[in-house]
Amino acid sequence: MLSGFAGGYFINEVHKTPKEERRKEGLKTAITLFGTVLSAIAAPKIASKLTKRNPFPSTCEVINRNKELVNNFISENPNTKIKGILEKSKNKVLSICEVSKLFSEHKEFANKLIPPPENIQAKDIFKEIGYLSIFGAIPVVGGITGGIVADKVTNKDWKEKVPDKINEGIYQYLANIFLCNIGAGTALGILEKLNIKSKAARCIGMVAGIITTGVIGGSAIANFIGNKVINPIILKKEEKEKRTPELLDLSLHTDDIATVSLLSGLKWIEPALPILYSISGYRAGIGYRNDSRLCIDKKDE
Repeated sequence: MLSGFAGGYFINEVHKTPKEERRKEGLKTAITLFGTVLSAIAAPKIASKLTKRNPFPSTCEVINRNKELVNNFISENPNTKIKGILEKSKNKVLSICEVSKLFSEHKEFANKLIPPPENIQAKDIFKEIGYLSIFGAIPVVGGITGGIVADKVTNKDWKEKVPDKINEGIYQYLANIFLCNIGAGTALGILEKLNIKSKAARCIGMVAGIITTGVIGGSAIANFIGNKVINPIILKKEEKEKRTPELLDLSLHTDDIATVSLLSGLKWIEPALPILYSISGYRAGIGYRNDSRLCIDKKDE
């Protein structure tokens, strides 16, 4: 899916570019997308290895597990009324009605075949946060790397664009990924301490944590780092700019909904994260900025 979305985006970008610039723009977009997509696909395995976390099972592993569970159950219950549904569940997705029938007939087995969400324990929260934060950082780094290579291949003044990519990467990571994870995890930890087990309360609490630390705090911290650290070091200029949240940035917080779901025990949402995080990675790769800036060369001061 991620590769398909990237291919569609590439075609659209090339199509809307003037003919005389299509070759250059196409090469630039392709390299940036390649770095982003490749890193996003590799991110789960790298993050799992660094945090010593069991990686999300592959589709083949899930199918083999389902077949084994179903075969064992049918051998022990040859007269079951839903044998057709069980056979289908080996390698196909069941409909809502079929799942309902499965649970009504054999609830204990159904919970093995389709495990219910688990409330993650407080002691595991920040281990999961660490995994998600590394997971989200990899596509951003891949996007920045791809963007720098793309500029180097297509532009002589590629070095001047590096700070924008780093600053945008910091913004994307802090405001849209890392601090949102920290906010969600902190809120979840507090709820665990208060012994609040309601999934609705946990969800609301984590969303509040995301808004406080990510949406509000992330932007301010990212702009401060860019203005006071990145620009003076790389550009030798004090560049005053303010990267403000916009509609697409807010829509990127869809990945935080996935994070909340994952931390709440809905593990099936995890395979969607590379798609969501790659958007931040690509925007970092193109060095997106949305505000005018005032540059002061330190030599002229």
